[in-house]
Amino acid sequence: MKNTTQFITINGVGIALFVVLTMCLQVPVFENYYLCLGYVVMMVYCYIFGPASGAIVGSLGVILYCVLTAGLRGMPGWTLGNLVIGIICGIVFTKAKMIESVWLRRGLMAVTIIAVTAAGILGIKSLTESLLYAQPILVRMAKNIYAFAADAVMMTVSIPVCEVLEKSKSLEHLQKSYSEL
Repeated sequence: MKNTTQFITINGVGIALFVVLTMCLQVPVFENYYLCLGYVVMMVYCYIFGPASGAIVGSLGVILYCVLTAGLRGMPGWTLGNLVIGIICGIVFTKAKMIESVWLRRGLMAVTIIAVTAAGILGIKSLTESLLYAQPILVRMAKNIYAFAADAVMMTVSIPVCEVLEKSKSLEHLQKSYSEL
């Protein structure tokens, strides 16, 4: 029971951080799109805790954010996109941490982020919205291009943050106990 409680607590904190950073710190970049700082939290969870936590924090974080702010508008596509992004980034980040070359590791992670964000936002989110709103997928993809760019930038610049936090002594014990779950 303790392990389940720890898992829920750690991921609950991540979801809360995702929502708070998304709601409180919005940096506008395009029309009605902004740099979503909640994605830093998602990438940190992918990097430190792995694919399950990255997917949970990204998908449940966006659900809670949408419920609190915009209702259901956009939520299904964002949720499915973040689920895929969290799983794939978590898997690749776990493997990439074994690469000794800092630049090669960061390059692999950046390419993964860009590719999986394109798949998650331009692909999955656009397809979901195309089906829900009965609009051509190319129209949805055109509308989601700004979101893709903003999200890919935010996630990519979070790579050094992930590395610094992983080396933090305060997180060392937490990460060790989490890996034993």
